[in-house]
Amino acid sequence: MSSAPGPHDSGRERDRDEEGRARNQRPRDGLGRPLPYGVEGVPRQPEGVVRAPGQSVAEAQALLDAGRPFHAHEVFEDAWKSGPEGERGLWQGLAQLAVGLTHSARGNTKGGARLLLRGAGAIGDWSSRCGEEKPYGIGVAALVSWAEALAEELERESVPVDAAARAPRLRG
Repeated sequence: MSSAPGPHDSGRERDRDEEGRARNQRPRDGLGRPLPYGVEGVPRQPEGVVRAPGQSVAEAQALLDAGRPFHAHEVFEDAWKSGPEGERGLWQGLAQLAVGLTHSARGNTKGGARLLLRGAGAIGDWSSRCGEEKPYGIGVAALVSWAEALAEELERESVPVDAAARAPRLRG
């Protein structure tokens, strides 16, 4: 039997927030990958921030344009958790698009393509059900087309993408 320490036996206390919930405070790179403690990463998105919908869209777009889709996903996650129940499908779908782009940039092209298609389906279904073509100025049809085209390219070529260069336009 091995006496090597397990992953939780590093001697380091777990990172916790003010309420005592576990929060990993390891620095992260621009695509959300954890870096070793002590290495400088990109600034993290604060969690649990309540924003107006337009502010969520603008902040997520800035993060997408900067090549930080993982962080944009966190903004969308806050929106779905704090927004009206009836909009949950929209914000979850947008989060899936951001995570799909994240995986695609990290080199997980198959997983990225699946998430892009799942996100496109979610926002398309939500838009059809609610009759909203441009909620908060978000061009749902254009986003669905962007996601489908990128997913097809990823499945055909299996090459990681540059997240900033391939960032979608949320408002269109």
